[in-house]
Amino acid sequence: MPRKLLRRWLPDRDTLNRNAFLRRCAPFLTHHNLWHLNRHSVSGGLAVGLACGMIPGPLQMLTATVLSILFRVNLPVAIFGTFFSNPFTIVPLYLAAFGLGRLITGANGGPAHIPPAPETDWSNLAGTVQAWLDWMVTLGTPLAIGIVVLALLLALAGYGAVQLGWRLHVRHALHCRRQRRATAGL
Repeated sequence: MPRKLLRRWLPDRDTLNRNAFLRRCAPFLTHHNLWHLNRHSVSGGLAVGLACGMIPGPLQMLTATVLSILFRVNLPVAIFGTFFSNPFTIVPLYLAAFGLGRLITGANGGPAHIPPAPETDWSNLAGTVQAWLDWMVTLGTPLAIGIVVLALLLALAGYGAVQLGWRLHVRHALHCRRQRRATAGL
């Protein structure tokens, strides 16, 4: 994995101690797995980030930070993992979650029973946010269950993908090393 590349961007302890805000949080940020790049820490961080990415609103990164500290997984990867949900992808994700929730709950009704999404008025952001929240409330139980299930599925898929990709990368590197040694020994 690109450990050397990532280490250039990750802060070290001195950087954290120089920052006044982070200095107050230092007791929570000292566990080595929060910053160390190993297979388990990175896969857990991505799982936390993908699960937290389904949280509505601006609480995604804060929740990812708290959960990565609680579970002691890679903090920067957890925060980066939340970026898959953005203003362009959140509506399709929530529609998929709604469909998944309807499938799980057995809710009847076709696409005609889905209320239309509200219009986005950038000049009245507060009104737009309230309209989107009201729209999500009308979707009810299937949306809530679908969000939780989709978050868990994304977390499991991310965890498994990193575990598998890391193992394949290590096996490939070992294979290349063996080939280099075999050709050097001849």
